[in-house]
Amino acid sequence: LEIEGEAAKLVIVGMRGGGNRKGKSKKWKQMLQFPHISLCEELRQTIEKDYSSLCERQPIGRLLFRQFCETRAELKRCVKFLDAVVSRSELIHCFHLDFMCFFSVQSEDHVPEVEEAMMAQCTERLQQEACKDLFKDCTKLIHDYLSMAPFADYLDSMYYNRFLQWKWLERQPVTKNTFRQYRVLGKGGFGEVCACQVRATGKMYACKKLEKKRIKKRKGESMALNEKQILEKVNSRFVVSLAYAYETKDALCLVLTLMNGGDLKFHIYHMGDAGFDEKRAIFYTAEICCGLEDLHRERIVYRDLKPENILLDDHGHIRISDLGLAVHVPEGETIKGRVGTVGYMSPEVVKNERYTFSPDWWALGCLLYEMIEGQSPFQQRKKKIKREEVERLVREVEEEYSSKFSEDAKSLCKMLLAKDPTERLGCLGGGATEVKAHPIFRSINFKRLEAGMLQTPFIPDPQAIYCKDVLDIEQFSTVKGVELEPKDESFYSKVSTGSVSIPWQNEMIETECFTELNVFYQDGAVPPDLDWRGQPSPTPKQGLLQRLFGRNVSNLPHLQNITALLFTSIHQHTRAVS
Repeated sequence: LEIEGEAAKLVIVGMRGGGNRKGKSKKWKQMLQFPHISLCEELRQTIEKDYSSLCERQPIGRLLFRQFCETRAELKRCVKFLDAVVSRSELIHCFHLDFMCFFSVQSEDHVPEVEEAMMAQCTERLQQEACKDLFKDCTKLIHDYLSMAPFADYLDSMYYNRFLQWKWLERQPVTKNTFRQYRVLGKGGFGEVCACQVRATGKMYACKKLEKKRIKKRKGESMALNEKQILEKVNSRFVVSLAYAYETKDALCLVLTLMNGGDLKFHIYHMGDAGFDEKRAIFYTAEICCGLEDLHRERIVYRDLKPENILLDDHGHIRISDLGLAVHVPEGETIKGRVGTVGYMSPEVVKNERYTFSPDWWALGCLLYEMIEGQSPFQQRKKKIKREEVERLVREVEEEYSSKFSEDAKSLCKMLLAKDPTERLGCLGGGATEVKAHPIFRSINFKRLEAGMLQTPFIPDPQAIYCKDVLDIEQFSTVKGVELEPKDESFYSKVSTGSVSIPWQNEMIETECFTELNVFYQDGAVPPDLDWRGQPSPTPKQGLLQRLFGRNVSNLPHLQNITALLFTSIHQHTRAVS
């Protein structure tokens, strides 16, 4: 059994390395072969012609639009300016010199689309301060320009046709054969969570399995669908991404960001002395705050913030996971629901009162306390306390602070753990902004943090597995007394919708599949798969023998012998019957 457990670990560690093909299948180029453009006509007719979506939000669309702009000098200048605003906004010392070239009429990079008055204003402010917000009006003006005639020209170009080919690949059916399955990483509410790898790209993910019978027995259909839809909607650096959703005979499968660094509960309690130093705890708190801000911006309250739901990636950055209890809060309304984990539920949730986003800020206070103290503020680890007593402590008793807390850390915890939600930090009208303004975050540049540019306090060892041994993960029991019915198919189809656009396109770029496949001729000629004049002739239908022996057509004598035997057998059978 020990050998089995170690073997499972070695498989995951080995897959991270990737080998020469970086985990890709030998046939990966066949799996991602572009269709002829004639097969993309339905897509062309149905896809929304929105500049922001096609040329900015969708990663492959953004790259292809920029490739199109590279073919025209006036558009190339615009794109160069936009990229400079994004990439150099933090380099204050060279900001002024870099951007004067775009405002100088004599420069080849001069951008005439920006009005002179706006240029003069930016130049003046550039002398005083340097930040990306200075160019907000300029970038809007350039995007407005690009979204008109240049965008219309792009839609008629071979670059947009190539985008349609990528979209065609993106929308191909997803099945269990799309992936290789590896060891069990843990358990979810409705089934196991396993490591998996996309055969075509080599990218590793976590596959969260929702067993169909278990969902039905627990009446968890709305909860499962809700989690899938929220994951699909949120695109945040600090929340796990849903990349694929598909079904097998027995389960619905959500394919999510694989977080190799383990969860915060493992790190707090199983990596030496319980708890973290304050600097590390504050860094994680800042990133969680950014994740909550992204969720709340979409009007989603999380409701299950706790150490085991915060995961670390390869670089030591966190992501919020397990959105099964998250729910959308309609604009101008409040919601009610006594849900969450005992010890992390806020007083208003415990008392079954109405709320919006306040429970998340309370739970952040609980988590910060636990990261520093090494135990939860309202219950002790491995000490059984009745639920009623924990809830009484949450409602009535003030938490105690040891010498591990600095005055700033103690202040932030107290403000987040205010019993009255109307007095709680994060609930005073400014949301995440007021939390970020606390003095404890004075050393954190949130713009750099949100761009993933800050060094993390802890980097996971790539050779380590930060989770329970595969043999220590408790197995699910078999679900009995539940039968799946045809009427359940409607629910399954809502969950198993295939690839999710932005994560799928990012995968193609990150694994270098985009670079290898997205080839155009240097002389500007149209590639055959984009040439309407060379439409492919339909593949002739194969006969039975061709389908049976198509892989061995070179062994013709053998095939002829088999054919002769078949005909002889049929002839003898006919004579016997007559």
